[in-house]
Amino acid sequence: MKRLFSAAALIAAATSAALLAAPAARAQAKEVRIAHVYSKTGPLEAYGKQTQTGLMLGFEYATGGTMMVGGRKLLVIEKDDQGKPDVGKSLLQAAYTDDKADIAVGPSSSGVALALLPVAEENKKILLVEPAVADAITGDKWNKYIFRTGRNSSQDAISNAVALDQPNVSIATLAQDYAFGRDGVKAFKESIRKAKVVHEEYLPTNTTDFTAGAQRLIDALKDKQGRKVIWIVWAGAGNPFKIADLDLKRHGIEIATGGNILPVMSNFKQFPGMEGATYYYFAIPKNAANNWLVTEHYKRFQSPPDFFTAGGMSAAMAIVEALKKTNGDTGTNKLISTMEGMSFDTPKGRMTFRKEDHQAMQSMYHFKIKVDPAFPWGVPELVREIKAEEMSVPIRNQR
Repeated sequence: MKRLFSAAALIAAATSAALLAAPAARAQAKEVRIAHVYSKTGPLEAYGKQTQTGLMLGFEYATGGTMMVGGRKLLVIEKDDQGKPDVGKSLLQAAYTDDKADIAVGPSSSGVALALLPVAEENKKILLVEPAVADAITGDKWNKYIFRTGRNSSQDAISNAVALDQPNVSIATLAQDYAFGRDGVKAFKESIRKAKVVHEEYLPTNTTDFTAGAQRLIDALKDKQGRKVIWIVWAGAGNPFKIADLDLKRHGIEIATGGNILPVMSNFKQFPGMEGATYYYFAIPKNAANNWLVTEHYKRFQSPPDFFTAGGMSAAMAIVEALKKTNGDTGTNKLISTMEGMSFDTPKGRMTFRKEDHQAMQSMYHFKIKVDPAFPWGVPELVREIKAEEMSVPIRNQR
């Protein structure tokens, strides 16, 4: 009798536990848990905060303010990687295992991103990379769980080559000595057909005194014939544009660079007429998503959306589009098959995830800097939109 009572008690207890657990399980199933691993602090803090702002605005816009897709609530979990690869790696692991994240977004740094790629693969969960740029992310370090809405180094390089790749042009490059800088220069050199790259200068990411590096750049260019250009690839702290203080004009040397965040572009005012190519500037794209973003950002923050705000919004719109297509199903294989080749709207217009490496193919913008007293930064006036189909972006995935 005692044995029968114990068995019955066990069955009753198990049934009761199951009934109690069911509502919690159903509640969790109604959430789509999205981890955002980014530089909330650290050298790329400005980039990270813009991405987070754009991400949340993007979810709001794409869901019509409901934060719901397929009957499931979107829950965003923030993780501060501080710009450190080891910290980012542990945070992403915790996001997938402890927080039960269905999808992760981020990070800000290319160095951190390279540390996160194998974590996504080990956990068989999607990592949507935004805004880390290094080619290796969707290149030789890529795996099938990685998608990227941000532009890659090749897209940056090919579009910037449009402005500089002419006969009788000598170019020296200045970049940070890590994945972003080295991948950027490598892709730029591969994109150059008519001009000649005569020197590559790599400096530590925390450089504040550019004098020695600038002198090496000047020495490499000063005796060259024709047009002479220093092309700068820089992110975060430090002001490489201070090299202009060394009287580059005396040697007939120009500075060129790609787009950047608005505070950095205050340095561009001293270079009227400077040409380059950018990922985004709020006044350039003409579409419904960008109109909404610009209007809402001015309304809420009394300022225009910046470079990485648009990127965060693009990432959110890609996620919502994928979830709409799966009717809220967050199964990884389902999402991968849905997102491969998927086109989606963004503040930059239409993007498409390339099937081979999951890189978002997108427009870039050839600009020329105009000095306008109404703005504290050099204004990138559109020369022309360089459409995705015009850029032969290499597939660097070796798998």
